[in-house]
Amino acid sequence: MQVEWPDGSRAAVLFVAEEETEPGKFSIHRICRYCVHLSELMKTNRVVPVAIFLRAGEHLSELTLSGDWNTYLFFRIIACDLKGIPHERYMTSTNIVARLNLPNMAYPPERKLDVYASAREALIEYEADPEKRRKYSEFIDIYADLDENDIIMYKKKYLPESRHKEEIMGLMQKERDEGRQEGRHEEAASTLRRLLSLKFQKVPGWADELLKDAGKKDLESWTDRILVADAIEEVFQKNR
Repeated sequence: MQVEWPDGSRAAVLFVAEEETEPGKFSIHRICRYCVHLSELMKTNRVVPVAIFLRAGEHLSELTLSGDWNTYLFFRIIACDLKGIPHERYMTSTNIVARLNLPNMAYPPERKLDVYASAREALIEYEADPEKRRKYSEFIDIYADLDENDIIMYKKKYLPESRHKEEIMGLMQKERDEGRQEGRHEEAASTLRRLLSLKFQKVPGWADELLKDAGKKDLESWTDRILVADAIEEVFQKNR
């Protein structure tokens, strides 16, 4: 990143970001090694280490290597403890990264849907790319962790008042349709594997790999072939 200071001077700064879900698993020695290696590789001392923690917990933010007479290395990270950030600070922010991360911040249970709604609004308002909207919509859903009652309440209370009602409804519908399609695909692959096991007793590893990566047309073709195949290799003959 190129950074410009108030006096007009500029410099390239390398940011090293590490995400850690469990603070207890964070290793400050590991990120220190990354930074030192990149400093040598990129021939720059402007390296800024950032660690992003999704859950609350204790972790080291500083590392000091010293002896009786001197300190030989002092290393400090910028720690972003999301669960320690009050959600109120970013509920109306124009910073899309902060808004999408609202479900990861600190909020009381009764504000869960307020947080979710704010993140949803920001996604439509500040992100125009349809593919990125789909990607980050899933991100919001995963970390908000709504149950069926929450979703019903959101649609009933929050969605009608949204300025982006149509866009949000369309995005949520597309997610449901894709989820159903993925579920049907997984069910078809599972059924075919069961049929293979029943007919040929043993399903080799290479067949499982093909099933895992199979498309709809492949599954349909293999299901047809299993009826006439005398060996499992004949089912997948054009794919080996």
